[in-house]
Amino acid sequence: MGAMIYPLSMSIETILTEIDAEIARLTQVRSLLAGSRAVTSSGANSTISKGPGKKKKRVLSADARKRIADAQRKRWAAQKAKSK
Repeated sequence: MGAMIYPLSMSIETILTEIDAEIARLTQVRSLLAGSRAVTSSGANSTISKGPGKKKKRVLSADARKRIADAQRKRWAAQKAKSK
């Protein structure tokens, strides 16, 4: 895209109107492109994400949370024993 060149006879209001139109066009194109990235390739059952930055919440099982907690307690105990 090249720079827009405006004749000197154009009013500031006209230039601002054209800039607003260009921003609206670019926003629409960006939305279309962002939506096309979010579509999965599962065919007819495609889903679209809720927008940029919205990731599906990750859920851990109770067993996984317990293993992580136990491992952290073990690290804390080792650090505490090391500092004594």
